[in-house]
Amino acid sequence: MKGKEFAEAVGGEMLKRAGRAASRFQEESPLPVDVLESSDEYLVVFDAPGATSTDIQVSYEGDEVHVRVDRFRAFREGFEMVFPGRGLTLDGRARLPEDAVVDADAARAELNDDGTLYVFLPKTGGDGTRIEVTDHQDEDAADGDTDSE
Repeated sequence: MKGKEFAEAVGGEMLKRAGRAASRFQEESPLPVDVLESSDEYLVVFDAPGATSTDIQVSYEGDEVHVRVDRFRAFREGFEMVFPGRGLTLDGRARLPEDAVVDADAARAELNDDGTLYVFLPKTGGDGTRIEVTDHQDEDAADGDTDSE
């Protein structure tokens, strides 16, 4: 093996290793996420680039939305993988506000062409978990009787 061939072989192997490290780093990093709220639902937005709807699993457990993306690399005829840097298995989660009460059975998810995943979680009627606390008043003051004879 000549010096140039050796350098190319070592260089190619180094690129592959660097790509695998970048891929592992991406797989260990959570998906970017935003949580939005309207008067009638929560919207959780994840970045899921390169995924198709069949690559994505979405679940709601406790007060968290969980997303798992299992992407696949398309093989290109006539090309060889030099730098495999994109993670194939990506995870993300988003915690809803502490007082959130949603109808998980009515939730829906949409994946846009740009790789943005929208998870809609409708709120249930009434928040069901919050009880208003008021100051205790004695009966006379509560009835408006302020005469002190």
